Amino acid sequence: MGPLFCPRSITVRPKKIYIKTFGCQMNEHDSSKVLEILHHYPCEETADLHEADLVFINTCTVREKAEQKAYSTLGRLKRLKREKKVIIGVGGCLAQQKGADLLDRFSCLDFVLGTHNLHRLPDVIEGCQNTGNRWCETCFHDRAPSMEVTPLGQLRARAYVTIMQGCDNFCSYCIVPMVRGPERSRPAPQILEEVRRLAEKGVKEITLLGQNVNSYGKGLDGEMTFPALLGAVSRIEGIRRVRFTTSHPKDLSLDLIACFRDLPGLCEHLHLPFQSGSNRVLKAMNRGYTREAYMEKVDRLREVRPDMAITADVLVGFPGEGEKDFEATMDLIERVRFDGLFSFRYSARGGTAAADFPGQIPEAVKRGRLKVLQERQRCITREKNEEMVGNIERVLVEGRSQRNPNDMMGRARTNRIVNFPGEGRLVGEEVWVRIVKGFANSLRGEITPSRPMVRAVGRL
Repeated sequence: MGPLFCPRSITVRPKKIYIKTFGCQMNEHDSSKVLEILHHYPCEETADLHEADLVFINTCTVREKAEQKAYSTLGRLKRLKREKKVIIGVGGCLAQQKGADLLDRFSCLDFVLGTHNLHRLPDVIEGCQNTGNRWCETCFHDRAPSMEVTPLGQLRARAYVTIMQGCDNFCSYCIVPMVRGPERSRPAPQILEEVRRLAEKGVKEITLLGQNVNSYGKGLDGEMTFPALLGAVSRIEGIRRVRFTTSHPKDLSLDLIACFRDLPGLCEHLHLPFQSGSNRVLKAMNRGYTREAYMEKVDRLREVRPDMAITADVLVGFPGEGEKDFEATMDLIERVRFDGLFSFRYSARGGTAAADFPGQIPEAVKRGRLKVLQERQRCITREKNEEMVGNIERVLVEGRSQRNPNDMMGRARTNRIVNFPGEGRLVGEEVWVRIVKGFANSLRGEITPSRPMVRAVGRL
């Protein structure tokens, strides 16, 4: 869309940026890309909102709660705008969906950048400064240029790499295809070169990101399949661990499952959203699989890696969901015994098919079902964590524990958080930790010099 005229003058050149991020790992990664894009501006990040002369709100609209939080934040920024000269912008999925309507609703906003336009940030800031115009950029590109931005400014032991963007699945409840566009994969040589650069900087764990990484390579003639890409990434010198998210069950192939057996660097953890345990609801959601097919793939994963940790997303209160449908979801949870769940109440998203479905569920019913589900899953997660006591786990140390500055925090290969006494020099290293206690959301351990016996892997 470009500039929208507004008689205002911004003369300050941004030197410090405050970023507020809503949503998932992809949004967090996009915020890191914003810092990289502005690194040569130069513009540094600040945690003090009142110190900033550039504020960027990176939004999510997949769920109503995240959208409302973004609106609340923008409302509070009106006062900041009155108090000082500051440039305020919005990016992410909400920016893509609402576009110029956000400029109409929030007078404090200077620009709106859609999901394919982060690379335009320096130009838009200059436009705001030099012309006094307000800007809105929400067009889709054949391949979002920001996919190729590598955040190098704040590297730690772990890093994310975008391998694709967009989604072609059109689940009836999901707005992602409308705000992220159609599936587009990055060429494998670009991805591998980015991973090499990160490895040279000391990164040891790579998480490959995409709305549906399992379908990587579609539309790229002669490109690698996703299993082949995983193998190539895991062979790069310096990379000890590889993860990926998000994975769609219908595209989880036998070749991909075999990677958990054949690639030592591929961590034994998979996030595999199931959304509902009811076949009737899954069909209405347009998910493309049945509960039986889902559980069969879980069984195959555990045959290949008996120690596989599986986490998932689940929705309750989808239109038309009856008590028997909810019971089917609870039954699936009992059968699979997930290591963790991200559980949500269904919220209607404008532009999705399900928003107009009959049988919308009352909020009180949704809240009740979610409470039952979450309480049961908390028990399962705690039980599984308690079962880890006595195990010796390989932990990649990320930094100081948030709860106790005398402890270090890292992740086991199953993605469980482990806290243990240790020194700051361990950051970025892998250490062997004996688990001594399991909690609802984490493990406690002690460093041990001994290593466990090599675990046997299954067969496909």
